[in-house]
Amino acid sequence: MDAMQMVIPVVGIVAAAAITFYAVSFSELREKSFQDLEDYDESENAGGSYKFSASSREKRARRKAAQDGKPRR
Repeated sequence: MDAMQMVIPVVGIVAAAAITFYAVSFSELREKSFQDLEDYDESENAGGSYKFSASSREKRARRKAAQDGKPRR
């Protein structure tokens, strides 16, 4: 039996396994993303208000206030 007769089917099987693995992984990620989105819509936005994160200016002010409160060495 020639070596190429063995290599080609093995490469085909490995390629099919890799494609299947990626297809299943991406479909699971997509389902999880949609589930997370639905959970977010139900829990976070239930009251109709959107909670904004602190702006960089506010974060800087908090860090500076925390530093000013610490004793200097």
